[in-house]
Amino acid sequence: MKDAKWTWRGVSLISALATLLLIAGFVYAVGDIINPQGEALTGSLPQATTAPEAAAADELKILALGDSLAKGTGDNSGSGFVRRALDGLTQGGAKAGLLGNMGINGLTTAGLQTKLQEEGVQYALRQANVVLVSIGGNDLFRGSDILGNGTGVQAGEAAGTAEIPADNPEGSASTVQPTGVLDGKSDTLVTSTPKPGEDELTPEALLSALPEAAKRLGEILETIAEINPQAQVYYVGLYNPFGDIEDLLVPGNQAVTAWNNAAMDIINTHSNMTLVPTFDLFNRHLDKYLSSDHFHPNGDGYQRISERIVQAIR
Repeated sequence: MKDAKWTWRGVSLISALATLLLIAGFVYAVGDIINPQGEALTGSLPQATTAPEAAAADELKILALGDSLAKGTGDNSGSGFVRRALDGLTQGGAKAGLLGNMGINGLTTAGLQTKLQEEGVQYALRQANVVLVSIGGNDLFRGSDILGNGTGVQAGEAAGTAEIPADNPEGSASTVQPTGVLDGKSDTLVTSTPKPGEDELTPEALLSALPEAAKRLGEILETIAEINPQAQVYYVGLYNPFGDIEDLLVPGNQAVTAWNNAAMDIINTHSNMTLVPTFDLFNRHLDKYLSSDHFHPNGDGYQRISERIVQAIR
């Protein structure tokens, strides 16, 4: 009897303890729902992610666009103002790299507009934070009788190839030195014989191309800004390569000055654009700074342009 009595007492005690545990667990669960407690942090919050080195604000990523001057035609070293500007910047302590040089001999504003629609060009523009642009010389001087002796320069818009006139009895382009637009394959000038009285280099003939070409220049700069609003754009102004020829001094100066003024009006509306002047560098110094084709700069001429670019970027 005593054993049964203690057995029931043990069972009752265990049941009471189990009931208390169930009540305590229920109370804890209700409290956790009403006042939830998160886990304590075992470490500090992660630090803000730093920008990668390649995107450092002080690193210049340069892209060149435009015509034969951007390409460096006439410079025996092949450097042109693009490579020379890059060298000047890095020697001055800046971090700079060249993404690419997309200069094309004979390119006009219309040709550059087409190039800007290409996916590869747009991709390169988005990677750059410095864009060097040279365009416009072929718009003003192409197709003119620049020596006044019946040899008119003809240049293809995209590649600088010769345009063969229908009245050429030989059916091919002739070549003369010095002057004109290079054919993109050699240092030979591509020319053709115009009809008598046509294609004379007069102020009227040169300025007639200005309105439409200047409009296209504005559209080019707007397109570049749309593709990459953060990039700094440096437009290389024009010079008169025929200022040492008496009959071409005045019309050439008038056309180039009008063009540069039109370009400046466009650039003044963009805070991230700069015109790099070159007219004064070549004026009365053509013998020092022009190459043998009497159109493009030589190495010294490109060096002077590059120094202006470096000054503008700094």
